[in-house]
Amino acid sequence: MVLVKFPAFEEEFKFLDDRRFRFDFAWPDKKVAVEVEGGVYSNSRHTSGSGFTKDCEKYNLAAANGWSVYRFTTEMVKNGKAVDFLSYNVFRLNACLYFTDVG
Repeated sequence: MVLVKFPAFEEEFKFLDDRRFRFDFAWPDKKVAVEVEGGVYSNSRHTSGSGFTKDCEKYNLAAANGWSVYRFTTEMVKNGKAVDFLSYNVFRLNACLYFTDVG
């Protein structure tokens, strides 16, 4: 496990003025976002046909506007895989590209 101090983030960040879409966690100045996809094993909004379609629209609009979006399940957050991935792949390896104040 690689531990890296995460820079301060914003929760429920609205990334487009003319849409209601929000990221669970975001670093707006770097256009990096994290989405936690809950209820993947049940009939949640994320796994319904209309919910999945809206998520696709959201992620495509984010990409078209220069955002890097990292998606994790609730299970990945709970078991530490999300933090490990972000620590190593985003905040450590890309510190020179995205962040200058990470440890």
